[in-house]
Amino acid sequence: MPEEQHRKWSVSRYETVIATLVGFLALSISSYTAYMQRQQVRASVWPILEYNTSNEPDIHLTLANKGVGPAIVRHVIVRVDGQPVRQWDEALHKLLGPGVHHFSESNISGHVLSAGESMTILTPDDENGKPLSSDKKDALWVRLDKERARVSVEICYCSTLGECWTLRADNSGGAITETAHCPKPSAISFQQ
Repeated sequence: MPEEQHRKWSVSRYETVIATLVGFLALSISSYTAYMQRQQVRASVWPILEYNTSNEPDIHLTLANKGVGPAIVRHVIVRVDGQPVRQWDEALHKLLGPGVHHFSESNISGHVLSAGESMTILTPDDENGKPLSSDKKDALWVRLDKERARVSVEICYCSTLGECWTLRADNSGGAITETAHCPKPSAISFQQ
């Protein structure tokens, strides 16, 4: 009898080990599947912001979402020569000097850019309220065309899943870094 009990005990022990291994394998597979599904969802809502400045057909600064999901803009810093400015009027004063500056602007902070959406964030205008077109004889256009390279932006934005990135860009290009969260508004935050 003890030998038969020992055999039953050995079979039971092997069955327990096998059942434990099967359970662990099933748990591992379901964890990996959940991870892959999360990655697919992340990829399906991943925003990628891009800053650009151009002089065709007029001088303007733009922000575009080249990603596949909406970008929720949480925090913006605009700099001229590395120094933060709080409004476009202040930026134009640094670029062009004192005087009355005319421009059209779009609100960046708090804006949600859909996938594929592009928005003009600043267009300098002439005295008549028309955008400065590429007239190389116009002294203001020539000066602003050169000076726009002094502007840089730092834009913190998030996806609909709450994952956040910071775009740091200027006339020569930009870099995006992942961040845990966007900063709160401060004394150097851009206000519109």
